[in-house]
Amino acid sequence: MFIETESTPNPATLKFLPGRDVMGQAGTADFVVGDDASRSPLATRLLALEGVARVFFGADFITVTKFDTTEWQALRPQVLGAVMEHFLAELPVIEGVGEDAAEDFDPADAEAVAQIKELLDQRVRPAVAGDGGDIVFRGFRDGIVKLKMQGACSGCPSSRATLKHGVENMLRHYVPEVMGVEQVEA
Repeated sequence: MFIETESTPNPATLKFLPGRDVMGQAGTADFVVGDDASRSPLATRLLALEGVARVFFGADFITVTKFDTTEWQALRPQVLGAVMEHFLAELPVIEGVGEDAAEDFDPADAEAVAQIKELLDQRVRPAVAGDGGDIVFRGFRDGIVKLKMQGACSGCPSSRATLKHGVENMLRHYVPEVMGVEQVEA
């Protein structure tokens, strides 16, 4: 089994491409050290490695974020070994898929929310996935779109600029009800 590794805009995060589906069409999953990762044998295995701070699963990739005190030179081979062993053992990546957090928006804004989600899905998420992450709609209140950054994008130095200058400008252009974009953690 050959696993490709790519850098991301976040220097603390590497993208691992195992050459097969990770989550497929089932969505994404994001785990941080200290989270209950018991529903994912792979996340549990990766988070147990010393130096791993976060694990994110996309359709066909895994991003791993390290702590600043850890060097990729030592951690990368451990991650590759854990991913390879997991897939060779044909274990499930995750048991039960989906985000638990509910979306927060006024039902009167349903049309604007549908437009926002379509723009995110068609124009933003593919680019963000290319960098090893995801962007998830969390809510829309009083003209403010609430988005959660996941994977390589969470904690990336350029993520706030991406949200403000890229995503916010695009959403404001196409959806007049949007006045701003805010990053949330939940």
